[in-house]
Amino acid sequence: MELVKSTKEKEVYSYLNNKGEKLWMFRHKYHDGLTGKRKEKKKSGFKTEKAAIQALLEVKAQTLRGETKLIENDNITISQWLDAWLEMNKNKWKVTTMKQRELTVKNHLKPLLGHFKLQKLDRITYQKVFIDKIEQKLKPGTVNLFHSIFKIAINAAVEEELLARNRFTKVVIKNEAELTKETNNFLTIVELNEFLEVAKRYENITNYTFLLVAVYTGMRKGEACGLQWQNIDFKNNTITIERTRDEKGTRTPKTKNSYRKILVDNLVIDQLKKYQIWCKQILLKHGKSFDDQLFIFITEFNNPIHGMAIHKLFRDTMFKAGILNDDGEPKITFHGLRHTHATILLNGGQNVKVIAERLGNTPAMIYQIYGHVMKELEEQTMEVFSKSLETGTGAKSGAN
Repeated sequence: MELVKSTKEKEVYSYLNNKGEKLWMFRHKYHDGLTGKRKEKKKSGFKTEKAAIQALLEVKAQTLRGETKLIENDNITISQWLDAWLEMNKNKWKVTTMKQRELTVKNHLKPLLGHFKLQKLDRITYQKVFIDKIEQKLKPGTVNLFHSIFKIAINAAVEEELLARNRFTKVVIKNEAELTKETNNFLTIVELNEFLEVAKRYENITNYTFLLVAVYTGMRKGEACGLQWQNIDFKNNTITIERTRDEKGTRTPKTKNSYRKILVDNLVIDQLKKYQIWCKQILLKHGKSFDDQLFIFITEFNNPIHGMAIHKLFRDTMFKAGILNDDGEPKITFHGLRHTHATILLNGGQNVKVIAERLGNTPAMIYQIYGHVMKELEEQTMEVFSKSLETGTGAKSGAN
């Protein structure tokens, strides 16, 4: 291929392709500050001299800023980066997090975005070929989840200096208002009492005890499944969270904030005492002795409960209590018991920091998740303040 140097820029050349078409390219030699070596960056296929010069100037600016990784990895695709990102973190993330992100990458991100160059994908294209398409078949909450995972992957690329910045932070998700559906995922106090009354009528003591602990602590399902008898302090009325458990096994809690000690009242402690007696009888029946490292919640066959058994228990209780939506489905999910716990505490005027510590969250997360409740409380506070002033004004007027 014969190259003809540009008269405008010494590192830009023209050439003829196989079809005899005139195209342009650049060849830029630079010094890599990291390795100390001389390198060359070249790129061809530009249809105009101007486009080749603009691309060359961009590369020169990057070398001056020391952004050699951006230059060397400009051909990496979204698919290649996502594979590398997963591989980098396979021993860092929890099993469930890894599985969730692997499936999202495999089934959604790579099919729609994988062929794009990492450094070339822009926000408008991303919105059009990914967000707009998945919105047509997925719920807003799921779209938001996939978008969040993609942003995490892009932030990692920025940290690795493969990108200058994350271009996808201001992407608009249609029907985002529907995401607030989760904010209604809680029971009123009347509904909660009905729920517990139904649960109390179960012949299987495990059912009532499990639901009672979940309601009175706001702990996550996996955290409740991971409780061992050593985590119950009967003397000081506390329950310690230090692990989570599901059908995939036992592991550390979700975040460092999830390690916590929850204070409970005598109702919960007394029920756990009764339940412990039942558990000891079941163990004895199966030729086992009691050990405080055993999981608390078990079946009559001495198997730890989790997963579908809890899902069925919760749904059955909701149906029996008649706490249903217009479509005949339970009004809330199991996780809604956690939201119910938090909402009741917030409505009771409890300190946000205290609630966050109880739930294993940060205050920022409480503000984010329960902002709707706090806004209502703020409006109520303003109402009380205004009425107080009106009362005071009325009293003065009467006195005059």
